[in-house]
Amino acid sequence: MNFIFDNERPIYAQIIEQFEIAIASGQIAPGEKIQSVRELAATLKVNPNTMQKAMQELESEKLIFTERTNGRFATSDKNLIKRYKEKYAKERTLRYIEYMKKLGYSIDELNEYVKKIGGDE
Repeated sequence: MNFIFDNERPIYAQIIEQFEIAIASGQIAPGEKIQSVRELAATLKVNPNTMQKAMQELESEKLIFTERTNGRFATSDKNLIKRYKEKYAKERTLRYIEYMKKLGYSIDELNEYVKKIGGDE
């Protein structure tokens, strides 16, 4: 996984978001084993405590779970995965609509534009 961090938000919050998106999009498959905290921290060049905090939050969200002595795994709960996918789709869509309205597009114009660039003419 390739994470690019910004200085606007806490690192652990950005890690959580990236894992949520990776699980929702299937980049991390349902039931897939997650690297250890130390391995992830080394890969992402973050403090292990920061990574542990993010993993604990993801566990509390039930997006990952721990099997004693086996490690952490991504959820296999398809309904939960779908909810996170819809959450991020909605957030991004609302942000896009807001931005395009600032440019002067109406909803009808937006629909036509999306069809045009999406190839659904």
